[in-house]
Amino acid sequence: MTLFLTSSSEAAVQEATATLRDWQRDHQGLRVALIYGPVSAEDRLYHSKCPVDQRSVTALSEALDEIGARWQELNPCKTDFIMELSAYEVALSNLHGPYGEDGRLQGLLDYLRVPYCGSGVGASAVAADKILCKRVMLTLGVPTPSWWVWSPGGAVKWSGRPVMVKPPFGGSSVGMSLVREQAELAKALEDAAGTEGDAVLVEEYLTGTPLTVGMLELPGGEVVVFPPLATEATAAEFYDADTKLDVDSRGGVTVRAAELAPEVLDKVNKHATKLWNGLGLRGSARVDFILTGDGEPQVLEVNSTPGMSRESNFVVGAAMVGLTHTDVVLAMLHEALTRQPYDVPLPSPAFSGSTATREAAVSP
Repeated sequence: MTLFLTSSSEAAVQEATATLRDWQRDHQGLRVALIYGPVSAEDRLYHSKCPVDQRSVTALSEALDEIGARWQELNPCKTDFIMELSAYEVALSNLHGPYGEDGRLQGLLDYLRVPYCGSGVGASAVAADKILCKRVMLTLGVPTPSWWVWSPGGAVKWSGRPVMVKPPFGGSSVGMSLVREQAELAKALEDAAGTEGDAVLVEEYLTGTPLTVGMLELPGGEVVVFPPLATEATAAEFYDADTKLDVDSRGGVTVRAAELAPEVLDKVNKHATKLWNGLGLRGSARVDFILTGDGEPQVLEVNSTPGMSRESNFVVGAAMVGLTHTDVVLAMLHEALTRQPYDVPLPSPAFSGSTATREAAVSP
């Protein structure tokens, strides 16, 4: 059974930090594949608009240098990605959205026998699918705003109340829209469905305080739950993609420690830890809430690959329990390399020029 620590577990967190730093000294020169590239719509937007010094990959590369790792940035969009990937001791992914955090990359890494940071195939796939994750929340008894699913060609229902229209996959609020009028709904649904005609999540829009809670697995399998952070978009109607990426460097969002009554904090932690166990998360995760005016926290979504820029909500939360950015990266690497390996009787992949030939054959 998972043992969860909170900010009050200061001694246990300090002990875990000391263990991590001892482990670091024994793993100098660790070969780490830092996976990053413009694969999903979310990552393409991030790659094209986010200032380089604010990117997670920049902060992660600095942390790996500090750890003393021998690391290389590997781009999945390159034809030699898989061949290069198999040469590393551990993979640290900085991919978000489809392919990167929905189980597909994790399945590839399992097949290649390359240990990797973060959740496995099943937990990653469920957390990344907003509709499926909603269904799991209901099964677990975790409160979440009411919702329904729209499929292209289906009836467009309007309750008379504002709704959030969300694509089923991807993060950073890419493709998401707040709809206040019935006339706006049809276009929002079509936009969210995209060219592939995906089903769309339509969620009741609740006003209140957005909260986010990070969780990090420490040596021994203990999971520290960071203090909740309250986020507020100051220059946008909601916490949209441009606000999250800060594309204009205007600082359009404020982040602060959430001041919660003890009973509310208890509910937030209870829901977050229930999702960690219920989904089978591991390594690190972040759960986003909306705290309504009546003091009831409602879960919006689960992120199995939290952003790791130095100013990200996850890293800010870690600092509140005494963990540096580098400590967090160490914890992620430690969990990946001490986890029971995925091992089944499959052959080790043999690489040749066949991949490049096949790619050339199917190119338009």
